[in-house]
Amino acid sequence: MLLQRILVLAGLLFTISSCKTSPQISYNSNHLTKSDWVVEQQIGGNVSFQNQVMEITDTKGCTVWFKHRLQGPISISYDATVIKKGGPYDRASDLNCFWMASDPENPQDFFKNSKNRAGKFRNYHQLTLYYVGYGGHHNTKTRFRRYNGTQNRPLLPAHDLTDAASMIIPNKKMRITLIAKGEKIQYFMNGKLIFEMEDRAPYREGYFGIRTVNNHMIIENLHIKSIPN
Repeated sequence: MLLQRILVLAGLLFTISSCKTSPQISYNSNHLTKSDWVVEQQIGGNVSFQNQVMEITDTKGCTVWFKHRLQGPISISYDATVIKKGGPYDRASDLNCFWMASDPENPQDFFKNSKNRAGKFRNYHQLTLYYVGYGGHHNTKTRFRRYNGTQNRPLLPAHDLTDAASMIIPNKKMRITLIAKGEKIQYFMNGKLIFEMEDRAPYREGYFGIRTVNNHMIIENLHIKSIPN
């Protein structure tokens, strides 16, 4: 009888232990400093960090990666202002992003190929990730894709938007929220759900990157946090 009680108690303790949630993570705008990011950019552009603000000036292509690998379920939110005030790279286009990105060729070192990627868009096609190109093609298309690690990046009709309401408003702060919650993947703009998919083979961890080309934008008020399943 005593042995049975001990075994029952041990089983109860194991159950409680196994039900513990994973540690919560939370990053805020204090992480908009150069030391927390990896810049992949073509020659001629610049990315600067000052007073918790990231400013991207780009000519031929740029991806700025948050250098910490993120574990889902997770929410990533930030403000982006695309500047169009007559400057040489001011253009309302390509407010883009990657999230939950991994490199199948280098699963243990995502940044091993960083110099070879060098901000060229085609060099990211072999990654696995979620991608939104918001206001691409000179602010005429907004698209969502799931990259599967091959050059083939399927585009579903429901994820190919051309309406004016789904485009960039220049010189205005726009709040972007990315969600990776198990099989549920979502993209919000200013609190409005733009894209949602149920991914039967979801990417549950990876890197977050801000992507653009021939553009001038400001990124601020970054918040990354774990969310409940």
